[in-house]
Amino acid sequence: MSLTAVGGPPTGALGGRFFVIGYVPVCACFLFVLLLVWAGAPGAVLDWGAAWGRIGALGAGGAVLLLFATTVVALALHPLQLPCVRLLEGYWPSWCGVLARRGVRRQERSRQRLIRAAELPGGEPPGPTAVHLAGLADSALRAGFPQQPHLLRPTRLGNALAAAEDRCGAPYGWDGPTAWPRLYAVLGGVAKETVEDRRDALDAACRVSVVSALCAAASVVLLVRASWWLLLALAPLLLSVLAYHAAVHAAIAYGQAVRVCFDLHRFDLYPALHFPLPGDSEQERRVNTELSAFWRQGRALEAGYEHPEPAQERCCCRPRRGQTPDGAGAGET
Repeated sequence: MSLTAVGGPPTGALGGRFFVIGYVPVCACFLFVLLLVWAGAPGAVLDWGAAWGRIGALGAGGAVLLLFATTVVALALHPLQLPCVRLLEGYWPSWCGVLARRGVRRQERSRQRLIRAAELPGGEPPGPTAVHLAGLADSALRAGFPQQPHLLRPTRLGNALAAAEDRCGAPYGWDGPTAWPRLYAVLGGVAKETVEDRRDALDAACRVSVVSALCAAASVVLLVRASWWLLLALAPLLLSVLAYHAAVHAAIAYGQAVRVCFDLHRFDLYPALHFPLPGDSEQERRVNTELSAFWRQGRALEAGYEHPEPAQERCCCRPRRGQTPDGAGAGET
């Protein structure tokens, strides 16, 4: 289970999320292409006066029909949100293997540049500027790339999300993608709202990028005979590029929010699982590693998986180990 698969309401919540993420981008691109068709595309001459005349002649019935058509298209595409994000992450089919390998090599070069920039020069003590620049490079490295090179993806968006998956919960023994769906289910109001807002920003930027790219491709097909009007296809293409860069920044912010949830709310999982709180950090990492393996691979938990609770937290109605329910020891009568 990837971090990108959790963090937003499902498609059944057709409210503000559907309007912003699903409807607005599709409607804008649909109207752009329709305007080109009304202007005479794919012909060689475009008549924008005729296009505006068609818009004015729509009437109430035509407007309702157009609204209904765009809503149906948006509803049909809304369940494809996760594949849309996956496409921009770099999870491409096998026939794109050459392109994927080139992208990974390019991302590895960017990663190595940040590693070198994050290293402080030896010899004399570095000045404040060098320390500041090295700190910025290290922050960019941690937020934009996973620790393990084999997790590199061919795109910046894929590496930003891979960095979140690789680092979220790792200092505490959690496997981030495995534990995150459980932790998300027990989050409180403020934390969940923050995660959902940042996930919505990520999904909206990804949807705009993909839909605008498709709109640019359709515009090229429609305007290929229209001479200089072909430059109009640059508008949705530029929007697609800008939306992709926005998606990268949104992914970094989303990963930061998920890391904060692990930092502040990871102990909320134990009461939900009816497990006692771990006694120290070493025990916490061991328990979390076992739980992650159990959820990920079905590996059985350690035999006798129980951990003693602190005395002040032990319920008075629950017998201690070696005691009978009436409080007597196992060897007492």
